[in-house]
Amino acid sequence: MALFSYFNIGCTWPKMCLSAILILLALDGKLNLSTAAQVSTCEANGSVYYVGEWYFLDSDHCTQCECTSDGPACARTECTALPPACMHVSHYPSDCCPRCEKIGCEYRGEVYELGEQFQPSECEQCTCDVDGIARCLVADCAPPPCVNPMYEKGECCPRCKDGPNCYSDASQSRVIPGGQYVWVDSCTKCRCHDGQDVGYWEGNKLAKCEKTKNCSPDEDRENS
Repeated sequence: MALFSYFNIGCTWPKMCLSAILILLALDGKLNLSTAAQVSTCEANGSVYYVGEWYFLDSDHCTQCECTSDGPACARTECTALPPACMHVSHYPSDCCPRCEKIGCEYRGEVYELGEQFQPSECEQCTCDVDGIARCLVADCAPPPCVNPMYEKGECCPRCKDGPNCYSDASQSRVIPGGQYVWVDSCTKCRCHDGQDVGYWEGNKLAKCEKTKNCSPDEDRENS
């Protein structure tokens, strides 16, 4: 009221009195005019932007801003991960995120070009198809005709280095060669397959044995 008394305002019209009061309150620091804090332009990148305009920062092409009446409102773009089979990546100065310029096939951590044929293991033959998927054929090895097959480096299927063989009995303590009769004791002779009878081999790793009638194992008999 002291301020009003100081100016000794005399109002003859209500509108004139209201205007005078607002002016005096502003001068006295008791009225915060919100329009005074608002802006109509924003400055960035050496340019002036008006309220409502969008722009990217020259210093960071991943940050986009909007000029508002309260000043710039900015947000940063998060780049999506590149595909694991990306073979060539480009990052242009005007872009926020890197680009994948060339894609291939990813298989067990390795990347192959479209149309490329490759052999990730001895038993696999693969092709990188145009859809970016590696498709493989896996060899189906036949059971080796022996009980002690060996794997050679660079080869898919195992081999019987000593030829066809099998166990003489269920104890699996003795291996006999295939294709001939072998006397395993003085009364018992056994024959192992010769490697040609695949069906037999798949079902049984034991020899077929015959015992001599009325024979005692203590009798001497030469192997033949």
